[in-house]
Amino acid sequence: QVQLVESGGGLVQAGGSLRLSCAASGRSFSSYAMGWFRQAPGKEREFVAAIAWSGGITYYADSVKGRFTISRDNAKNTVYLQMNSLKPEDTAVYYCAAKGGKVTTTSSLYDYWGQGTQVTVSS
Repeated sequence: QVQLVESGGGLVQAGGSLRLSCAASGRSFSSYAMGWFRQAPGKEREFVAAIAWSGGITYYADSVKGRFTISRDNAKNTVYLQMNSLKPEDTAVYYCAAKGGKVTTTSSLYDYWGQGTQVTVSS
């Protein structure tokens, strides 16, 4: 069992930056692939970024490529999402998720989810 707690969300102006953190409980964090997803009001949840257990493989949605960076610190059981050059369309609740095995961009394959953190980007 893995419990995930996101933090770092907030209100920021367009062009600004935020860093989200996701702290995981459990001893097997380093064996889990981790992902960030987001859901805007009235829209379906969408993939943002994912990272393999080793940190050696990362994936990004086209909409955030070059602006967001996912990373992890297995010693701290934490995964991060550095978000730069934020746009109003990045406004959403951001969720982190964990799964055993290979990293994937498919949300339905993730086993554990956090409660989410709100990110609001004003124009």
